[in-house]
Amino acid sequence: MKLLHLDSSPLGAYSVTRELSAAVVTRWLAANGPAEVTYRDLAADALPHWAPVAATGDAANSAEADRNEAVLQEFLAADVIVIGAPMYNFGVPSQLKAWIDRIAVAGRTFRYTAEGPLGLVNGKRVIVVSSRGGYYAGTANSSADFQESYLRQVLGFIGITHVEFVRAEGVGIGPDQRASAIAAAHATIAEQTLPLAA
Repeated sequence: MKLLHLDSSPLGAYSVTRELSAAVVTRWLAANGPAEVTYRDLAADALPHWAPVAATGDAANSAEADRNEAVLQEFLAADVIVIGAPMYNFGVPSQLKAWIDRIAVAGRTFRYTAEGPLGLVNGKRVIVVSSRGGYYAGTANSSADFQESYLRQVLGFIGITHVEFVRAEGVGIGPDQRASAIAAAHATIAEQTLPLAA
């Protein structure tokens, strides 16, 4: 089994999602046995904004095309993907968006048909670790949550329907709420999220 672990927060040791995504991976391995784990830090080793790469023979274009292909192959090889995805300005960090732009590839992970788009990626499990400064899930603010809805949409578009969220909400309200939200997320990871294989 292969597990791909992504972090996208630039906050380093202060990041909630980095702490929790690491806990998800640890719990997954404890519950499901050995796996080949690939780690990609999208903040420390950021991908540039996506742009078309022309087949010009130019070394820079060739290197970018090779990097894009490596990112795609890394994703396609994984059975389980753990994504650390903080909410920034109601959506995902641009570092994560740049990665998504490398895996949503027409003809590779989806295709258009007369009946509409068809996702080509099946059988993967995605666990998204989400942190939010305020409260969104199940509240009056839920309509402002473009983070979770976007990730469900784009992953579903390429064929991934087994998507779970571990949330830490209200981490920006104050130290006590931050600690409480992190503890609750750890409890979710330990008790509910990961006892079953993909």
